[in-house]
Amino acid sequence: MRLLRTDKLKLVEFQGQDIPPYAILSHTWGEEEVTFEDVLLGHAKSRKGYQKVAGACSQAIRDGFEYIWIDTCCIDKSSSAELSEAINSMFRWYGDAEVCYAFLSDVEDDEDPWTWSSTFRTSRWFTRGWTLQELIAPGVVYFYSAGWKEIGSRDTLLNLIVSITKISPDYFETGDLSQFSAAQKMSWAANRETTRPEDNAYCLLGLFDINLPLLYGEGGRAFQRLQEEILLQTEDDSLFAHNHQDCCSPAGRRNQLRR
Repeated sequence: MRLLRTDKLKLVEFQGQDIPPYAILSHTWGEEEVTFEDVLLGHAKSRKGYQKVAGACSQAIRDGFEYIWIDTCCIDKSSSAELSEAINSMFRWYGDAEVCYAFLSDVEDDEDPWTWSSTFRTSRWFTRGWTLQELIAPGVVYFYSAGWKEIGSRDTLLNLIVSITKISPDYFETGDLSQFSAAQKMSWAANRETTRPEDNAYCLLGLFDINLPLLYGEGGRAFQRLQEEILLQTEDDSLFAHNHQDCCSPAGRRNQLRR
């Protein structure tokens, strides 16, 4: 696992049991994100996404963390093997983090998130496929607005988050995914979108404790492979009660079971 030093913007690799305590960032991608190559070449500060990285590092430093994991720059995406390992490990990485910072770039500073007209309620962060696991996997989640103002924690905002996401509040009490059927977990992904159709499936791997090889270019076949793997590991045929045509992205709303 590769982590970013919060004080020096330097990438450090760790193996096995040597991974130190770390914070982790959840966000939606924007223009000119800071990449792995940008950090290696010292170009990070020239990217528009640098302020987001700097804000996350500053918050981690205030919280006493020497390291943080950020998906845009901690994964060498030029390596298909590393990208596959990272996506298959991501749910665990979010779960192992000491704290997750959910940065909502479209939420205004100092607003009341509970008001019906709040930008928190309509944030893009709640519509993306990947942020589902980033909401439920960590033990601790804090939300931040565009100016890195703390909005609240997942615990203090729980009723509002449940209202927005339709995730069962029972999950947040137990943290036990095994108590929920495949159909229930699929329903949590309803109306969430991913940029690539394959990610409709890949972003759900952790929810079902499934590992899959990544085959970008296969389109909807990725979700069919996910379903097949779930059925190999469980007798929970509720999977078909919640058709994926209602889940994730416009492309994903087509019937993925059609062969």
